Amino acid sequence: MESRELVYFVAVAQERNFSRAADRLGIAQPPLSRAIQRLERRLGVRLLERTSRQVSLTRAGEVLLNEGRKALTNLAAAERLTRRAGREPRLVVVTKPAGDAGLLEPILARFAAHPDTVEVEVLICGIGEQKSLLRDGTADVALLRTPQTDLSGLATEELLTERELVVLPRTHRLAGRASVRTVDLADEVFPRWSDESPGSGPVITDTGQVAELIMLGQITAVLPESVACRLGPDLIAVPVDDRRTTLLAAWSEERRDRALAAFVRTAAEVAAARSTADALTGA
Repeated sequence: MESRELVYFVAVAQERNFSRAADRLGIAQPPLSRAIQRLERRLGVRLLERTSRQVSLTRAGEVLLNEGRKALTNLAAAERLTRRAGREPRLVVVTKPAGDAGLLEPILARFAAHPDTVEVEVLICGIGEQKSLLRDGTADVALLRTPQTDLSGLATEELLTERELVVLPRTHRLAGRASVRTVDLADEVFPRWSDESPGSGPVITDTGQVAELIMLGQITAVLPESVACRLGPDLIAVPVDDRRTTLLAAWSEERRDRALAAFVRTAAEVAAARSTADALTGA
């Protein structure tokens, strides 16, 4: 199977329409249709069910779409990593805004003094983009928070566990509580962090939206303590009993290089020192 055929099939499968897929690929529709037909003949299975109104995937087509996307991601990662290997060594660390629990600055400072140090580039991404940036080779290591639905192909190191706090406007019925239970939040509207997230709240594409929407009484949000306490003095952060979230360092499980290993060890050391300091101060 040629990579071009796979690109063509994935475009049609995602668009569910040959005309839109052809526009997306910048080619005419007839050669696209012929390419998919050749692919089906070569594989000996029907990938698409076609009618005059719609295109749908067969069971075999669903498998090829799932595996094909992974293959194209791996191919892009191989190309990107190979190009980077020919340049000066460096690590790309990706995190979303305020997603490092305040650890990244001391990690970078300590790593700079490590014998295996290399130049580090910090990439600030959108919500939920860290794993895709790891898998396509754009980033070498990511800072993620639990829970995570899919860590396949990734190795992880637990760094720091924090309480989760619900963030409320000062006029909220729960704002005066010393703590709340999850059941107390049953009727609240929570933000959704992606289109696939369940619930009726707005989809958040920028963390800057969160504080403003809470202030307006449109949502409440349960956030890590290091994030919740930085949203501003006009909002109240209340601990949610027994809820914790853990910050992870994540990287491709196939990576083997000294600089990456040194960075992860440094991150774990800095996080352990922070945890010890917090325990001594009762934070």
